[in-house]
Amino acid sequence: MSYPGYPPSDGYPAFPGYPPTGQESVYPPAGQYAYPAVPGGFPPSGGGTYPAAPPNAGFPGAAGYPAPGAYPASGGYPGAPQAGGMPPYPGGPGFAVPPTGPGFGGYPQQPPAQSYAGGGPAQIPGFPGGQVPSPMPGPPAAVVQCTQGTIQAAPNFDAGRDAEILRKAMKGFGTDEQAIINVVANRSNDQRQKIKAAFKTMYGKDLIKDLKSELSGNVEELILALFMPSTYYDAWSLRHAMKGAGTQENVLIEILCTRTNQEIREIVNCYKSEFGRDIEEDIRSDTSGHFERLLVSMCQGNRDENQTVDYQKAQEDAQRLYQAGEGKLGTDESCFNMVLASRSFPQLKATVEAYSRIANRDLLSSIDREFSGNVERGLKTIVQCALNRPAFFAERLYYSMKGAGTDDSTLIRIVVTRSEIDLVQIKQMFTQMYQKTLAAMIASDTSGDYRKLLLAIVGQ
Repeated sequence: MSYPGYPPSDGYPAFPGYPPTGQESVYPPAGQYAYPAVPGGFPPSGGGTYPAAPPNAGFPGAAGYPAPGAYPASGGYPGAPQAGGMPPYPGGPGFAVPPTGPGFGGYPQQPPAQSYAGGGPAQIPGFPGGQVPSPMPGPPAAVVQCTQGTIQAAPNFDAGRDAEILRKAMKGFGTDEQAIINVVANRSNDQRQKIKAAFKTMYGKDLIKDLKSELSGNVEELILALFMPSTYYDAWSLRHAMKGAGTQENVLIEILCTRTNQEIREIVNCYKSEFGRDIEEDIRSDTSGHFERLLVSMCQGNRDENQTVDYQKAQEDAQRLYQAGEGKLGTDESCFNMVLASRSFPQLKATVEAYSRIANRDLLSSIDREFSGNVERGLKTIVQCALNRPAFFAERLYYSMKGAGTDDSTLIRIVVTRSEIDLVQIKQMFTQMYQKTLAAMIASDTSGDYRKLLLAIVGQ
């Protein structure tokens, strides 16, 4: 099974050393690595071909590169080009790539042979020649944060002036919702916290209580979510998902299986301090079996965060997963839990690629066959985030609006929590996966001030 919107495992080199030593034109030969096969081997631009970049040309804008924005939006990379013309690097937040080297115009330089430890050659699809020596500790990998939020901190910010605007919008008969939208959709979460403090200082009133008295329905939920500190909002969402009768397992999965170690630890501490409860105990009382164990593992916030990929270890883990599932009668669930809960996301990406070679099936498909229910969804979420985190959230947004009715809580939660992290990339993936923009789907699925505020956050 191939997951919609995810690049094929050989769509971009999964290994340092690209391009191979001796081929010092920046682009690979025509037809490889998802570049269009055209005369000259380079994407067309105005009817001509791109020249090979001179050594050390750097990034777009330097001599020999196409002008910013000239990359094709639907090339082998997920999403449309970002500002500056360079498409986002696949792999999502924190994806590790080796340092760039001279002579390759900013692409990673192949490490010298002596940087590899012993071991036989490993077959790596997408890597020139198909094999490299393994394992390869090499130099520490650089971490490229290819993330961008639609909401940025407002320049020339004045908390007192914003508090005054909000007070005026709510004072007297009626409410000026547009004035409220103009402020909250254009301030960072940190700035909103300062506005709350300024409002209480200036007027001796609680801004949140005033907003609740003036607003209702989905627009109220959205604005209150925007005014919650981000860690508190995650903790509040988890508490809400486990409070009372029934459990919203998808919320537990969405938050606990996608956040960083630091975010998890802050959420766990906030949950304890704000609600006087132990999140692990609540999970144990609300879930069971292998799903419970997976969530408890996630709550530890102990995932390896070393960004250097050990390809021999990836091969061993892939073999271990195969033997625990497809390669035996029955399933060793604890093996899947151990690997997927503890390895770094770049390491898991390499494991997924190695698994495809061993099993002749992708790991998501094997999880489909070996698991069911909530634990299946949790394990697949981790794999999807290792492959392409923005695509995971794009899919969640799509299904929150697809069909009759709208899952407004999911729509609100993802738009709010990703608005300062990677909502730009999520929008790009959404368009690529579903051939429509996120803004267009929100516009057709919502209405009134709720729609205006969502669109103001998401952007067109």
